[in-house]
Amino acid sequence: MRLVCLADTHNLHHHLPVPDGDVLIHAGDCTDGGTRNETNNFLKWMSDQPHPYKILIPGNHDFYFEKKELLKTIPEGIEVLLDRELIINDKKFWGSPVTPGLENWAFNRERGLAMQRHWNKIPEDTDVLITHTPPYGIMDQIASGERLGCEELLKTLDFVQPKIHLFGHIHYSSGYLKRNKTSFYNLSILDEAGSIMRSPMVLDL
Repeated sequence: MRLVCLADTHNLHHHLPVPDGDVLIHAGDCTDGGTRNETNNFLKWMSDQPHPYKILIPGNHDFYFEKKELLKTIPEGIEVLLDRELIINDKKFWGSPVTPGLENWAFNRERGLAMQRHWNKIPEDTDVLITHTPPYGIMDQIASGERLGCEELLKTLDFVQPKIHLFGHIHYSSGYLKRNKTSFYNLSILDEAGSIMRSPMVLDL
């Protein structure tokens, strides 16, 4: 199964070459201001892609996905994972848009116990975990050196060890890292200035 993965496109999706594959995955911040027009523009673009399966995780910029009326109008063929599982050819995907410590942004939660309770929902037999936030200490560093990842997610991943963990959010730290049994990928397409610097990642599962 070939996964085509990206994140943090912030309205620049039309400028990207998208490789062929079986599953197209966007790990959040498909919009910039989170407006209805931005959201619908992205959903139309994603719907038009030829991949048989499409998975979307909203990010902290994607405010419009918090509105229940939008979820009733998602184009057929796009699976928006809001803390739920999706099984494709016996492979278990689980996705969440939640990001800690970002007051007044979409899908925000307080750090600490609230986040730990949230991540406890992740099934232990997950093959591919998709979040917007990175775990703490794993490709979560910004230019100043500060790390913004989620400590509670890192703790959870000591017990839940998916084959692949996909995320975005931190534009400065895209790339790949292996820890225990899990391959981690920061899928951010843009740099910190908002320019396209990277291409979608293609992974075989």
